[in-house]
Amino acid sequence: MKNLLTRALLLGAIMIPSLSQASNPVLPGFHADPEILYSNKTGKYHIYSTTDGTPGWGGHYFHVFSSDNLKDWTDDGIMLDLKGDQVKWASGNAWAPAIIERKEGNGYKYYFYFSGHNPEFNRKTIGVAVSDDPSGPFTDLGHPIVTDSPVGRGQQIDVDVFQDPVSGKYFLYWGNGYMAGAKLNDDLTSIKQETITVMTPKGGTLQDYAYREAPYVFFRNGTYYFMWSVDDTGSPNYHVAYGTSDNPLGPIKVADQPIVLIQNPEKEIYGTAHNSVIQLPGTDEWLIVYHRINKDYIEKEKGPGVHREVCIDRLEFNPDGTIKPVVPTL
Repeated sequence: MKNLLTRALLLGAIMIPSLSQASNPVLPGFHADPEILYSNKTGKYHIYSTTDGTPGWGGHYFHVFSSDNLKDWTDDGIMLDLKGDQVKWASGNAWAPAIIERKEGNGYKYYFYFSGHNPEFNRKTIGVAVSDDPSGPFTDLGHPIVTDSPVGRGQQIDVDVFQDPVSGKYFLYWGNGYMAGAKLNDDLTSIKQETITVMTPKGGTLQDYAYREAPYVFFRNGTYYFMWSVDDTGSPNYHVAYGTSDNPLGPIKVADQPIVLIQNPEKEIYGTAHNSVIQLPGTDEWLIVYHRINKDYIEKEKGPGVHREVCIDRLEFNPDGTIKPVVPTL
């Protein structure tokens, strides 16, 4: 990780000035379902997202943005396109990516997981593409790695990837209408079918923690945190809830105060959900990266579900490890 000097620089030069001087949204245009990665190769942060703004969530490519200060973001271009020859099994609907960096030999490999419409099955399936660089070019595996719902319903979308720091093993999570998790094989391009586990948190309502989609997993101080989105992505009420576990495949105990992030109509902040989380290297400072509905498109006839923008705010914890409610900012 980082030595003490680097840690001080991160806290002083990156964390405090950039977030206090920056404003939300952090990316230009319409983007959603943001995934953030810190690359040890580049020393930069990278955001991958659903390209928004088209009817029916019809975007067919993924952009990657990079920053060394979490404030100024550069569009590094399209890193994967689901139309044409780059991804032969998908025809479009490039949605909700996840990425992980792994040290391999003298360099790094980047495994990029995503969902797309699969004409063979006439439904969404999940694939993976690999690169030596976080900005690509990426090479698709050539076929999807998740094609079926373990509960017989719901979409195979909203993928997340996680390395368990305790065991060193890698896990994949996904699901709309259900939450599933499984161990990845050592190649990180296939899952151990026998480990597929239905993890859907039970109960709740649209006012608190009823699971809809977008699982996200991270580990802190011996606890596995599971986050998910509640309600519909076009609803102002779309929000983030969470639970915890002592195992990367659950079971999940829903938090007593489960809502992490929710709209603030007084500030014209709506539909705050589908998040990822980043721990600043060498620190116990955390950020939540999420999308919200652009305030000028909140009316149903304007398509709020496809006019979303990416934001970053602080994620903080109480002394007992519970998550403090996030204050969404402008």
